[in-house]
Amino acid sequence: MAMSAGRDDGEPMMEMNTTPLIDVMLVLLIMFIITIPPQTHAVKVDLPQSQDSKPPPILPDKNTVSIDPAGTVAWNGAPVDMVTLAQYLEATKRLPTEPELHFQPDPQAKYEKVDQTLAVVKRSGITKLGFIGNEQYFREF
Repeated sequence: MAMSAGRDDGEPMMEMNTTPLIDVMLVLLIMFIITIPPQTHAVKVDLPQSQDSKPPPILPDKNTVSIDPAGTVAWNGAPVDMVTLAQYLEATKRLPTEPELHFQPDPQAKYEKVDQTLAVVKRSGITKLGFIGNEQYFREF
């Protein structure tokens, strides 16, 4: 590391060396980051319990997930939300033989909704998935 004590003509150097100041600031920043306590705040919510205990409408051989142009996801024709869809998919995996899952989005359905639904299906670990109605997209491309 080269050091300079001034110029060749003997005059003192007028610039301040800021490297040690930057090093001290970085060390202080790291110390502050390490000493900040982690945020462990939790909000407890009492969720309502379901009164009906009927089993989900899962067919043993095949089930259908469809999406209409308005973005409504339906399980075997009955509208469901994403949480209920995930529960139905988990219940199908617990059956002795996994039924086929037929995925049928409408051509006018928003891509974002179709993508969210496919993400739920993928996270559930379903292995028997089929796309129904792909011939309706033949003229689109």
